[in-house]
Amino acid sequence: MAAKKTKMLIRLVSSADTGTFYVRKKNPKTLGDKKLSFMKYDKKIRKHVLFVEKKIK
Repeated sequence: MAAKKTKMLIRLVSSADTGTFYVRKKNPKTLGDKKLSFMKYDKKIRKHVLFVEKKIK
């Protein structure tokens, strides 16, 4: 029997509505229900913008 996965994949979507996204791993045991957000580079507008967590479909 395999062990249950502890980390889950999440999608970080650009707040500039360009459609750019990053995929990261998140450990819900340590972070709980907190939503992740990062300042990352958006290639389409060539600026750093806020990327917020959305669920992967």
